[in-house]
Amino acid sequence: MDEVFSDLANIPSEPPEVRSTCPTCERPTSVCWCAALPKPRLCPQSRIILLQHPAEEKRCLRTAPMLHFGLSEGKCLVYKGKRFPGRYQDLEELLVGSNTILLYPSPTAVDLKSLLQNNTNTSFNLVIIDGTWPQAKAIYASNPILHKIKQVKLLTKGVSSYIIRTQPTDGCLSTLETATEALCLLEDDEGYRKLLAPLKTLCDFQLKNGAVSHQSKEFLIKNNKYPKLIGKRLNKVLNSVEVLRGE
Repeated sequence: MDEVFSDLANIPSEPPEVRSTCPTCERPTSVCWCAALPKPRLCPQSRIILLQHPAEEKRCLRTAPMLHFGLSEGKCLVYKGKRFPGRYQDLEELLVGSNTILLYPSPTAVDLKSLLQNNTNTSFNLVIIDGTWPQAKAIYASNPILHKIKQVKLLTKGVSSYIIRTQPTDGCLSTLETATEALCLLEDDEGYRKLLAPLKTLCDFQLKNGAVSHQSKEFLIKNNKYPKLIGKRLNKVLNSVEVLRGE
């Protein structure tokens, strides 16, 4: 009995201190990246529309919030779900707009650069699916309204700066990087690369605190460093990338 009372006496009277979080990015203040956001927030003529898979919101290291808070109010709209018809009336109106384009590498997608060369629009609604490649394919397949939108793709040989997360291929970019590349083209302004500063801040902090730099699965496979057998899904992704590159 004395041991019981002794244990009770050692219980602290005050609850343990909870780490404070940033009200904007909702990350602990010690790892907040908000100081790296563009000031003032960037205001493009075009607008980014993110269709976010529900699982993406649960990731602690994600880039969509960096895009949302790096652009002016109303310039990055986020809609969460898997099937969208009937859920958001304003979204459906945007999706059927004549200046709306979908960033999705379908067989009919055209290079964004070539689209801009033959288009008189000065602003676009650029739809991006926010999620892993399998999640993006599932959202596209489940929403026929997306199939009717003009589809574009980014032809870039750049490697993602999101080095604390393994990408399927060398050409895969995070949501933030994809939107940044597209905005640089749509607005004809390299200044939109300021949006990438929070990502660098995040990666630098993680690397200094034990994270390791990741090469893409494509890189590891080509250099015989991939530790697992290549599944059918990954093999299909790699083959489709080679087709897009003309390899």
